[in-house]
Amino acid sequence: MNYRLMALVLALLTVGCSAESASNKDVETTIDDSTMAVAKAFLEAAGSGDGATLATLMRNDFVWHNEGDPSIPWIGNWEGKDTVLETFMPAFAAGLAVTQWSTDYEFVSGDQAVFMGTMTATAQNSGESTGVMSWAVRVHVVEGKVEGWNWFEDSYAVSRAYRGGDVAATEQTED
Repeated sequence: MNYRLMALVLALLTVGCSAESASNKDVETTIDDSTMAVAKAFLEAAGSGDGATLATLMRNDFVWHNEGDPSIPWIGNWEGKDTVLETFMPAFAAGLAVTQWSTDYEFVSGDQAVFMGTMTATAQNSGESTGVMSWAVRVHVVEGKVEGWNWFEDSYAVSRAYRGGDVAATEQTED
């Protein structure tokens, strides 16, 4: 067996694998960067109430999901770009006024970006504050547009504020 030939083949394979690995890493970085740019633009537009920018960044099959008390008008699953813009956004704006906002963490993996931070808000109907609460959102980006927004917040604080501080009204009992 020709050991020189075998060593040359192994060296070429190693270089080829390293080049492919570097190339894959470049593609992953490009996807991550693109996902983060779109997700961050969407987060900023959502935070500022810029509906025109949100509309350009949403896919038609967009889904906005808010975890929490389903008796609050803006909580739940909102499917479709038009539904989100025409029904959810007005319900949310009429229900909760954000008074403080910070984004403390952001990270990305492929087509998913995650942001986390703190906020305070006031329920429009009661005038009650949520107090400082944590929030997180997972943003799913497909082909340069946002397909999904999964929002997590202190739903107990939101429910309490919405009910005017009436904690008992938010408690669920099982039969």
